Amino acid sequence: MEIPNTGKPKLSFWQIWNMSFGFLGIQFGFALQNTNVSRIFQTLGAKPENLSWYWLAAPVTGLLVQPVIGYLSDRTWHVRWGRRKPYFFTGSVMAALALLAMPNARILILAIFILWIMDASINISMEPFRAFVGDMLPRSQHTSGFAMQTFFIGCGAVVASLLPFAFTHLFKIPNIAAPGIIPLSVKYSFYTGGLVFLAAVLWTVFNSREKPPEDLEDWKRKKQGTAGLNTGIHTIVAGIWKMPRTMAQLAVVQFFTWTSFFSMWIFTTPAVAENVFHTHIPASRAYQNAGDWVGVLFAVYNAIPLVASFLLPGLARKIGRTTTHMGCLVTGGIGLISMLFLHDKYVLILPMIGIGLAWASTLTMPYAILAGALPAEKMGFYMGVFNFFIVIPQIITSILLGFLVRYVFHGLSIYVLVLGGISMIIAGIMNIFVDDRDFSKGVKRLQAA
Repeated sequence: MEIPNTGKPKLSFWQIWNMSFGFLGIQFGFALQNTNVSRIFQTLGAKPENLSWYWLAAPVTGLLVQPVIGYLSDRTWHVRWGRRKPYFFTGSVMAALALLAMPNARILILAIFILWIMDASINISMEPFRAFVGDMLPRSQHTSGFAMQTFFIGCGAVVASLLPFAFTHLFKIPNIAAPGIIPLSVKYSFYTGGLVFLAAVLWTVFNSREKPPEDLEDWKRKKQGTAGLNTGIHTIVAGIWKMPRTMAQLAVVQFFTWTSFFSMWIFTTPAVAENVFHTHIPASRAYQNAGDWVGVLFAVYNAIPLVASFLLPGLARKIGRTTTHMGCLVTGGIGLISMLFLHDKYVLILPMIGIGLAWASTLTMPYAILAGALPAEKMGFYMGVFNFFIVIPQIITSILLGFLVRYVFHGLSIYVLVLGGISMIIAGIMNIFVDDRDFSKGVKRLQAA
């Protein structure tokens, strides 16, 4: 299918590179969070069945922050800073400070509070980056733009996930400590992540130039006409009600997809510790080795987008974006289910390849499909609203998984990964119902709303 351009000039490879580079730092933050926060919580005394409750901070902050930041960034323009870059910068400073603070928490409640701050800060930086592609690129380059973001997400996640393992096995930094104390290898990993997060976002801030609205005076009048908190809330609610049909269809896919990934992030460390390293004691060397190995496994699945992000656009042009996304998600779901039957840590690398394909596609295809259906003046807002269908399943998952682990799975975390695999397969199948054809009518309908 040929996607029409919008009159925006095509950007060069290096221009797309510069505008996407900040995602390297953003994913450093997310990867350290996803790989190590359950480990930190358990070190500070959390029980496995309560982990999902403590992780509730992450999706709730996303639910609150993303649409608000999207709404505000759509209505921001500064001659020097532009539209999205003020949010990149502010979020990166806050996230860097939270990354430095997290491994120094001495009590569980403080670590949970820092997770709230960290996740909110990362979201402040991340949401405008998604809208940045729609702002800067013609529709014919949307898939390439999101693929470049996916490439940097892969780079950041691979390195960040490997940091605890590398500090322990390459630099001989200890990965065990007294009960209730975060190991030095984890501390140094978070310190590194904070510095990289800030530096990568600053690269994009100083090496990308945003274009002002085509009719700046008209934009200012519209902004003044929609100012005020009540108007903003009304706009958000009305916009959700009038979301494009394609967005509503993708919401179902996103619901099952992110149920799966969130389950994996929370429970892979205890699942691997129990199923492969045969321990459930967080202070033991075996458990900390399991935590390090989960970092390696997560690095593997995050490495797949480094290649897949450049192959998926070509495959999507041949067989369609929805078909491509369906195949990747089903492959990932099978990989998650297979972990129940694998008890060798090296063999666990194999399902991570399938999960990596699902991750690469999730970071690229839904946003590429959606971006072409949105008007430029509402790009940030709708990208923020789209995050609802990422965080709502995470909230539901956080509430239910503790009950399932305790009363249905009898404390065995590995069955959460099986449930996640089933959910990912359902997400793949639901792509059958996503309409990736009628971009122009969706845009016209939104502009008229």
